[in-house]
Amino acid sequence: MVVTSSGPAAVTGAVPASLGSRRTREAWLSRRLFPLLATAVLIGVSMGSSTWWGPLITGAHGWPLPDDLWGTLAAAKRLAHLDLAGLYTQPTGLVGFPGAAVILVPAAALIDALGISLQHPGPHNLHPAAWLVAAPYEIAISAAALFAADALAERLGADRAKRAVLAAASAVALWGVSTEWGHPEDAAGVGLLLYGILALSRAKAPRSAWLVGAAIAVQPVVLIALPLILVILEPRRVAGYLLRAATPPVILLAAAAAANWTATIHAVTRQPNWPAVDHPTPWTSLAPRLAGGAVAAGPFRALAIGVACAGALLLWRRWRARRGRVWDADALQQFLWWTAAALALRSVFEPVMVAYYLWPVLAVALIAAVRDWTRLAATSAIAALITFVSQVSWHGPWAWYAPMMAGLAVTLFLARLPYRLARLAPAAIAAGGVDREGPK
Repeated sequence: MVVTSSGPAAVTGAVPASLGSRRTREAWLSRRLFPLLATAVLIGVSMGSSTWWGPLITGAHGWPLPDDLWGTLAAAKRLAHLDLAGLYTQPTGLVGFPGAAVILVPAAALIDALGISLQHPGPHNLHPAAWLVAAPYEIAISAAALFAADALAERLGADRAKRAVLAAASAVALWGVSTEWGHPEDAAGVGLLLYGILALSRAKAPRSAWLVGAAIAVQPVVLIALPLILVILEPRRVAGYLLRAATPPVILLAAAAAANWTATIHAVTRQPNWPAVDHPTPWTSLAPRLAGGAVAAGPFRALAIGVACAGALLLWRRWRARRGRVWDADALQQFLWWTAAALALRSVFEPVMVAYYLWPVLAVALIAAVRDWTRLAATSAIAALITFVSQVSWHGPWAWYAPMMAGLAVTLFLARLPYRLARLAPAAIAAGGVDREGPK
């Protein structure tokens, strides 16, 4: 008897490995269709606006490119050459953790292999070829935030139409971080944080810890959300969580500090910013003065983390029922809203503001609003407005700071509070009170 290759599979019901793998890929592409499309559109629009119609509209001879990206690419190139001592020396301008350079190593290595210069754009470098390689790559890794948002929206039970709107609104907000300012580390860091929250909502604390640790290594601003995570953990898991989360940033910082202690510690602890270049705030006059007209932002960022710790303690009792359990959609939505509120503290206490500092709040607030059409539409509109209005060059300690803080407050209000009140109102009227069970 001759047995064909399809015979055993038909008898046993087995699926060939290649077919199963293809079906898995197709299923993933179908589930993440909206962030994929949003990423492709964002790359296309960004490349077109920077190299084609942008210069035509403005009449500029050179391409309008983000200034900040080039220093981080220089740091990534040094890292690719194992020059750890040069990570925090000019012209890198690196002030965060080394993970910001790590994520750009593939692009920097490819640019170097092609023999393309990383010279900063300017009068003598109007059309840098490095941008044609770096831009699609840095936008693609920035899109980690879009995919994380879609995964959380799916977990929250949002239908495909709402997830499509979320992807579009999130991509508009992401433009300011990736294309306008060239800070993929902010988007990648928040994306990893969001995946960490998703893992935590499924009671997978070890995975969450590694993801949050990777997020901190890439962009330490996500440290401000760590107190919220710790208060929702079972007490016996806190030490293990902290150990895992600390491992990636500590290893990277230790390697950089061992190679060049002075430059590393100076950059990471002081985190200089320039009020004459960016937006001064009411805190600027209190910030320690550094050379070259800069002020130290590090102490105020530590203050924001301290305030976040105090706020998390207030939620300790309310969230204890959720510790160690799989969260329902309401609990996850509430945690995302509080995460957005915690991230807003960075902007509230910042001595010098830059437009892209606002983005993490907008990104997380949009996810928190995704379950309700009215809230999603309103939050999307205000997020887009803030994204574009924040690019204006108003100076003075209140001229830019005050409207932006008001915008963040409105964003948080629209993303969560009205929806919560709307749901509670009928029950309160019928029962004569408000059910306070569960995390608030």
